[in-house]
Amino acid sequence: MTTIYYIRIIKTKNAVKLLFKFLGYIALIVVAITMVIPFEWMIITSLKPAGTEFSYPPELLPRSIDLNNYIKIFTMVPFGRYFANTVFVTLATVIGQVLICSMAGYGFSRLNFIGRDVIFVIYLATMMIPFQIILIPLYLIVFKLGWVNTYQGLIIPSISSAFGIFLLRQAFLNIPRDFQDAARIDGASEWRIFAQIFLPLSGPTVATLAVFAFMGSWTDLLWPLLIARDKSMRTLELGLAYFNATTSAFKQPNWPLVMAASVVVMLPVLIVYFFTQRYFVAGITLSGLKG
Repeated sequence: MTTIYYIRIIKTKNAVKLLFKFLGYIALIVVAITMVIPFEWMIITSLKPAGTEFSYPPELLPRSIDLNNYIKIFTMVPFGRYFANTVFVTLATVIGQVLICSMAGYGFSRLNFIGRDVIFVIYLATMMIPFQIILIPLYLIVFKLGWVNTYQGLIIPSISSAFGIFLLRQAFLNIPRDFQDAARIDGASEWRIFAQIFLPLSGPTVATLAVFAFMGSWTDLLWPLLIARDKSMRTLELGLAYFNATTSAFKQPNWPLVMAASVVVMLPVLIVYFFTQRYFVAGITLSGLKG
């Protein structure tokens, strides 16, 4: 009887686990659908002719695909120039953050110097300061340097971040010190240890930082709004804001055109995240193991 009783308890527990697992999957599916619907509506609206975006009943799929909206946004405004500016600024920002944050993270994790931990804590404390607080002083510095309406004005203030240094410092702390000691015994310099041992072993975390830097730079609006005065220097987000303003001035917005421009801005971010999501998850997991 005792054996039968325990078997029944185990079966009951397994049934409860399966029920909770099933309910969890249902909840995730509902949340996923809720998040996907706005993107689906945006893409579908971008393929509709003007005046049909609010047809009733709503259409999950367009009756006919119209690509003229995507052609129009590149003829109405220089979206090609905006796209090229954004790609250049974003790539330069990503490369700068990976290089500077990785070197700083290595220094804070593996090099011994006076005040190392104090400097790191002070630097880390800057994460609690909103960007809007330092916006005016930062702009004044860039203005004094003559970097308004220049690529260096858009790039240099963003090539380092306290979060990136913290992320890579945590990743470097997880690497056994024996690797560093063995390389030093073999005569490797500090630069070689950093470049050939620590960076390759921290690949997922570096990829995570690159994804964060890419998304932050690609979707940035506030800083380019201050720096990029000329049309030739505008980025995609800034160009999208001006495009929305011009298409909706004194009349109802042309939503198919606005949605087509939004798809052009959003699509690269989704593609990058889709192909790097496994590195993203692995980097967050590895960098959070040790304090």
